[in-house]
Amino acid sequence: MSAERAELRERALAAISAAREPSELARVEREFLGKDGALGKLLGSIRDVPPAERKAFGEGANELKRALEAALAERRAVLERERLAAERTDEHFDATLPARALAHGSLHPLTHVVRRLEQIFSSMGYAILDGPEVELDAYNFEKLNIPHDHPAREMHDTFWCDREQRLLMRTHTSPVQIRALEKMPPPFRAIVPGRCFRNETTDASHEHTFHQMEGLVVGEGITVGHLIGTMKTFLREVFQQELEVRLRPGYFPFVEPGFELDVRCPFCAQGCSVCKRSTWIELCPCGMVHPAVLKAGGIDSQRYTGFAFGLGLSRLVMLRYGIDDIRHLMGADVRFLEQF
Repeated sequence: MSAERAELRERALAAISAAREPSELARVEREFLGKDGALGKLLGSIRDVPPAERKAFGEGANELKRALEAALAERRAVLERERLAAERTDEHFDATLPARALAHGSLHPLTHVVRRLEQIFSSMGYAILDGPEVELDAYNFEKLNIPHDHPAREMHDTFWCDREQRLLMRTHTSPVQIRALEKMPPPFRAIVPGRCFRNETTDASHEHTFHQMEGLVVGEGITVGHLIGTMKTFLREVFQQELEVRLRPGYFPFVEPGFELDVRCPFCAQGCSVCKRSTWIELCPCGMVHPAVLKAGGIDSQRYTGFAFGLGLSRLVMLRYGIDDIRHLMGADVRFLEQF
């Protein structure tokens, strides 16, 4: 068997050295190392080797395989160097020609908007927080004044990970409110951009995965006036103009009183498709933090008050870039992403 391996080695190395083109080298590789190549047939004959000699036979065959692979790699490198040398000596070769431009990626439109919002709120003294996407029921619902029998749960089609352990995919960024209240002594200001998940049918305006940004301010003497002033400052920075806002009553278990904040449409004066011909755009739910939520976070609700707001980042991105289908944001279509 040693003689057979030696003869195979000599024959393979000679064929590798004689190869003058990458295609020839590929043919030699298939001939000797391919699935049905000479080395494969040699390994297939191991069943005919006496049991006492099989270990040595296998080790010898593997050593031969490694030697041939090394010879192939070395010959491949030599052929590549020869190809480059031939190109450089060609009369048409011009070393001064610029190289081909590299293709560059681009930031996702959501990333553009989130970074801009983080800049705006950071300049206003807000901390930027993050929280787990796999959340506990206690943080996602109960500590936000949404107990087991609360009708507000019907508004959340939840992805449950483990019902016994009460683990779920967070349905909003509001759980980070409680985590912030537990860890940050007031006064403080914070925003929480992030992904949320709801088990609902997808269409042009609904998606199972979407993005929100929570805002939370807690301190002594915080009022609705502070909320309105914050939102007007934020809108002025985003749209580079003063915009009129209004508050409508709204119900959210974790704020009291709760509001829907609308902004005068920045794209028209008489009504357009963006504002649905009403001249107002529904921007975000907001309100004063419910005393029960402050208490759940370990904050003295007799001393401190606060306000919270939730921006739909996916909706804001669609408004900013004129995107008519929310599914584009999570679709990973390169043609769509290349526009940004």
